[in-house]
Amino acid sequence: MALLLTDYADIVDDLGEEAAVVLEANWHEAARIFSKRGLEAYLEGARSLKSLGRGVDLVFSFIEAAPHVAREIGEQAVFEMLSTAIRMFSKTSAEVLVLFFSTAPIVAQRLGEIELFRGYLLLLDQLLAQAPRGVRPMLGKIEVLLEQMTLGGLRRWANWGISAYRNDFTAQAEFFGLETPQALAVLQQEHRGVLFVDVQRRLNMYLRALWGRDFFLRPTSGDFESRTGYRPYVEEYFIFVPDAYDDVVLGADKIPALEVYRAAAAHAAAHVVESHFDTRFELATPLKRLWIGVLEDARVETLAGQKFPGLLPLWARLSRTQAVLEPTSEARLGALAERAAYALLDASYSDDHPLVELVRSRFPEILAAAEDPYAVITRVAEELAEQSKALGLEFSAQKDQPTSPYRDDNRVLWTAAAQGSAVDILSGGQPQVRKYVNIMEMINAVDVEFAGDDAQEIWILATEFFDDDGNSLNAREGKEPVAQPVSYSEWDYQTQLERPLWTTVYEKRPKMGDPKEIDTLLEQHKPLVQKIGKMIEAIQPQGVVRTRKVEDGDDIDINAAILAMTDIRMGQQPDPRIGIRTRLHIRDLSVTLLIDLSESTNDKLRSRSEGDVTVLQLAREAAALLAGALDRIGDPFMLCGFDSNGRHDVEFYTFKSFEAPYDDKVKGRLAGMTGKLSTRMGAALRHTGHLMEQYPSQKKLLILLTDGEPADNDVRDPQYLRFDTKRAVEELARKGIRTFCLSLDPYADEYVSRIFGQRNYLVLDHVDSLPLKLPQLYVSMTKS
Repeated sequence: MALLLTDYADIVDDLGEEAAVVLEANWHEAARIFSKRGLEAYLEGARSLKSLGRGVDLVFSFIEAAPHVAREIGEQAVFEMLSTAIRMFSKTSAEVLVLFFSTAPIVAQRLGEIELFRGYLLLLDQLLAQAPRGVRPMLGKIEVLLEQMTLGGLRRWANWGISAYRNDFTAQAEFFGLETPQALAVLQQEHRGVLFVDVQRRLNMYLRALWGRDFFLRPTSGDFESRTGYRPYVEEYFIFVPDAYDDVVLGADKIPALEVYRAAAAHAAAHVVESHFDTRFELATPLKRLWIGVLEDARVETLAGQKFPGLLPLWARLSRTQAVLEPTSEARLGALAERAAYALLDASYSDDHPLVELVRSRFPEILAAAEDPYAVITRVAEELAEQSKALGLEFSAQKDQPTSPYRDDNRVLWTAAAQGSAVDILSGGQPQVRKYVNIMEMINAVDVEFAGDDAQEIWILATEFFDDDGNSLNAREGKEPVAQPVSYSEWDYQTQLERPLWTTVYEKRPKMGDPKEIDTLLEQHKPLVQKIGKMIEAIQPQGVVRTRKVEDGDDIDINAAILAMTDIRMGQQPDPRIGIRTRLHIRDLSVTLLIDLSESTNDKLRSRSEGDVTVLQLAREAAALLAGALDRIGDPFMLCGFDSNGRHDVEFYTFKSFEAPYDDKVKGRLAGMTGKLSTRMGAALRHTGHLMEQYPSQKKLLILLTDGEPADNDVRDPQYLRFDTKRAVEELARKGIRTFCLSLDPYADEYVSRIFGQRNYLVLDHVDSLPLKLPQLYVSMTKS
């Protein structure tokens, strides 16, 4: 059903007649691109900008720019752009904000990826803090800059200007406006050969012409501090290539950057067509993975070369690296791998090293094994690894990697595609089918009466089906499918590397309890509920806040100006603080309470007069009181819990999502909470952060309630999961999610501060004070 502008008449009235005309002109495009929730956030964003009181041009520019940004890189980018503008509000003028919005579609088109767009927004934040006079001229030249530089190059160029003209405001404006020779010289230094955005369409058509199917290309940015880009990679059937390539010089041969792009895209596409994840590769050592990569790269290139012979000379040309051009007998293993890879592409290449000869002699066996080539690749890679050790060759997983500019990192071989996502459809997989049948089909032909969430086909009756005992099967066993399992990386502090897709999180359906238990609990704590209600009423309301008696304000305080003029005429020193600063206070906050539901929460406490209670009961009381407080405030909130049984089984329960109302169903889930298994905290935090990212809000707060340190039954090193949890907290912080830990472990001080930071944790010495402390803590953290 089409969404009409008349459905949002109240917002249109608040925007005024002029803005309503602009909105109506852009409504068709916005309604086509945005989801319903995104459309509502788009309109609310326009209304928020109107309430800033900085003129109608600011609202016009946002209304016009937002649909174009959403079309290029998704609607989430619009909300992040709006959040950045609100942060910029008190630091810059309305003209700069108008310029920021009007240039955002150009930036989104040139960058082509939301992660790169986020990097651009962070660069603007840095520039406003360190060189504010450079923001306006840079935005005026942003199209010229991004036509010649990648995001990494733009940041290096901006950092040069910041460091050179930190205290010279005039020079700042000239540099960032490209008016000085220094600015042009640094721009020329950072200029790249070919940008991905300029050749993306040609590459898509090139791959489609070869394989007769569509491939999905995305850019990935190189390191901000160096000119080195990331290697291409394939992830969930998307091909990621560097956002820019320079011309490649190998000996006397100069290969144009466009040819490098074609070679990289064709090589990655060959992996998409021919390669797949195999469990035999998952536990391979780094040395063995090196040889698996060499053999699989050669296999897919040979198969592609049989169909398209013109690709082989292109790949061979780019494989003639320095190791091939100048072979030495004392080469490192990485150089020998490059020589072996080139030997498999060029039959005329002569190399008498035993490893190269061994690779050449075994490769025909791999091509001949059409049914299961990975079995032969595994065996040959083991033989090559043993031979490498026998020859005493030096090997480092970081240093000895192929330097060929077009080859990907082969992560497609080591990581399984996420289940239940769009990947299944892209790769030809079959999503779960829900089929309506009649009563006789259900009785006579159904295979599994109580199918699980992973069933390929679910049969549904149009009416209730009653069993012999008079209860319907829907009431007894019927259930909607839960989200598919999600895999996350995990940090290994000993190797200082991430273990890709190491843990698996399963969203489970919470057990239902009696919601009357929660109502009874709230009745028992009625004085406490009233106390929390008073704290809520004291929270600062949202709206426009005016601060008087400031020197540099947005408006002039007439009364203060008259008093200052009176002082001047009387020959006295006037008070220079005659300004009024206006800022918009918007309570745009979403919060999640994540509860540790491990076995230790069943431990009993003896500190209450009413008898034995468990940590889990206290956690339930605290969650109920906090949920009541949040429901009264109006802040969107989510209630979750987790436990784990090893890295492959992290159970995650959602008692209340952001969109769901706080009703008896939620209370029943809280009443049905149980404690079991272990505490793999990092995976649970990452999954919670993934869910919170999908909800648009300016501020995000995650409160973790736990009674112990991270632990699991498949981890013996106590430091391993601590460092992984610390890493997860840092990842959430980079996404704009603040994490606070409320620990019930009296000995937690020695590790919890290192994980969450000095100001982001609280250890309760008296656990039975938790139901009071948690709502108080939330109110104190969010009242400003």
